[in-house]
Amino acid sequence: MSNIVEISTGVRVSLQRIAEGSASPITKQGAFYVFSVRVDNEDVRAYSFTNRDRAVSMRKVLIGHIQQKLTKSSVRKLVGVAS
Repeated sequence: MSNIVEISTGVRVSLQRIAEGSASPITKQGAFYVFSVRVDNEDVRAYSFTNRDRAVSMRKVLIGHIQQKLTKSSVRKLVGVAS
């Protein structure tokens, strides 16, 4: 399945870019590298790591999970429309 889907308004969007936009950039706060991920409208989760490499790799993993979640929800909507 492609990463580009058409939303209800008729605009085509990239799920990769939406997933990347839901994660904040990594910042250094004291001894920690911190970023947050918006899972839902009301669900924002903050993550902190002492090692920047771990923070970067975990951010990539979480962006991948969000992209999969968006893909599954868009597939359900397309199947629901067809049935």
